[in-house]
Amino acid sequence: MSRLCVVTGGSRGIGRAVSRLLARSGCRVAVVSRNQEAAQTVVASLQGADHMAFSCDVCKGEEVQKTFEAIQKTCGTISYLVNAAGINRDGLLLRTKPEDMVALIHTNLLGSMLTCKAALRSLLQTQAGAIVNIGSVVGLKGNAGQTVYSASKAGLEGFTRSLAKEVASRNIRVNLLAPGFIRTDMTEGLREVEEVRLVPLGRFGEPEEVAQAAFFLLESPYITGQVLVVDGGLQLGM
Repeated sequence: MSRLCVVTGGSRGIGRAVSRLLARSGCRVAVVSRNQEAAQTVVASLQGADHMAFSCDVCKGEEVQKTFEAIQKTCGTISYLVNAAGINRDGLLLRTKPEDMVALIHTNLLGSMLTCKAALRSLLQTQAGAIVNIGSVVGLKGNAGQTVYSASKAGLEGFTRSLAKEVASRNIRVNLLAPGFIRTDMTEGLREVEEVRLVPLGRFGEPEEVAQAAFFLLESPYITGQVLVVDGGLQLGM
């Protein structure tokens, strides 16, 4: 039977691109999104069969646990997990509302912690598989106006490296992707003509290019605890 991959945030942007690439590669995909209808739309567009959509708020521990139990009951043992669920609310720290801080930390960091914990119950049964968390280059370098977002993504790096150490003896790999400017709905508000000057390759990246990097990490049996930057060289000048 083909490998089962769970993709959170799988109904849009990078998550949608990951779901499509995995399906084309022969994997079965469980698309997880807060929007059930959006997840079903993506599933309907995927190549192959036996893909399924699940609705889940990754910030809610009990809901995450029930969703992953349903995935395993319906689809079988999980081989891969890609955590692409995330939000971005830019602003100077002095102008950032406490509720926005909580939302960023809960979605970008706690959400990945909860889904990793839930997926591990399945991964540990087979003592194989891989997890890829989606961070950000600003989590590595920082950026003015993105203090809380940067903190949430920096925390994800520490979490990824630590979890990689915890589960390596069970042959489970955990890695982090750190994208730069990627053309998704999260970057629609950016002034691309100005921002692109910061990128040595001279353009924004496409979600499909991040998906290729995610697939590489999922399929690389001797890579764990690493951060792979996908930013067109952006961090070189940060």
